[in-house]
Amino acid sequence: MTDPDRPAKTNPSQSVQVFDADLIWVTSGANQGDGLDLAALCEPGDIYQLERGAEPRRLVLAGGAEQRIGAGSEIGRPGEAITLVARHMMMTPEGDTVDILLIRAESGAMFALPLSPIAPRIDYTLLEAQEDPGEVRLADLVCVAFTTGTMITMAGGAQAPIETLRPGDRVLTRDSGPQPLRLVTRATMRALGSFAPVVIPAGTLGNEGDLVVSPHHRIFLYRRGEKRLGDTSEVLVQAKHLVDGEHVWRREGGYVDYYALVFDRHEIVYAEGIPVESLQVSEATLSLMPEELTAEIRARLPGLSHKPHFGTEAGRELLERVGRDTLFKKKD
Repeated sequence: MTDPDRPAKTNPSQSVQVFDADLIWVTSGANQGDGLDLAALCEPGDIYQLERGAEPRRLVLAGGAEQRIGAGSEIGRPGEAITLVARHMMMTPEGDTVDILLIRAESGAMFALPLSPIAPRIDYTLLEAQEDPGEVRLADLVCVAFTTGTMITMAGGAQAPIETLRPGDRVLTRDSGPQPLRLVTRATMRALGSFAPVVIPAGTLGNEGDLVVSPHHRIFLYRRGEKRLGDTSEVLVQAKHLVDGEHVWRREGGYVDYYALVFDRHEIVYAEGIPVESLQVSEATLSLMPEELTAEIRARLPGLSHKPHFGTEAGRELLERVGRDTLFKKKD
């Protein structure tokens, strides 16, 4: 969220990491040997891998209403138009889904933009290929944290909607007590695929109201003794791993405003009454945010780099083993 006293910035440039489309190719299936291609030329069920040694290249997006390549890009030429021509939904062996957008440059060259990290030597099974990528704009490729209306617990115990918070407001944290906010960021995105928010209905984890967060945002769980999930009693779980379609689900369609809270440290705050993480500032997370927001964090908080919270992260495999229903509150 920008300072209301500062002039608004418009149409900032931004960079994303892409691969040549043919570096993601079919290792087993009907189209064995072929690279990622238009939806009509791909076959669901085919297994893809990222070429060993493949290196992503920087695609700089020029500011403006049209999607064009900007100066400093490692592919194409400045001013060249680019178009999103397909969206491929794939699944990892662990059951996680990965969306990959196919980009065609004006020259005809094709590039793949994974919306989640992918790695060589891992099988990605194509679930579905769509010609219409859902009007996703490349400038929207950011996943932050909370949605509009999320109630955050303040230093005095009162709750306030996240969209009303400003730098300097004191927020209650689990480990450090009341802490001043350093920055609040916001991004408006299409609620599609990897960026569709996760809905945790009121009461599911003891939350007072519906908690709606971005898929990669992590929930803090404290389980002692026999109820302990991992090697420690403190566990962080990405919201997407809680989705079971019954207790917790994804909400697709329309647009969503995502907000992130930045402190001096990576903190655990209270949203809808339950502990969740604040934005962890690091080169990895900043690289996923629009350049305007990244520049603002670096300009206002130069040198800020967080150590992650010491809680163990529970992945999908662990949750499958212990059963998600062991986490959810039983309804009367």
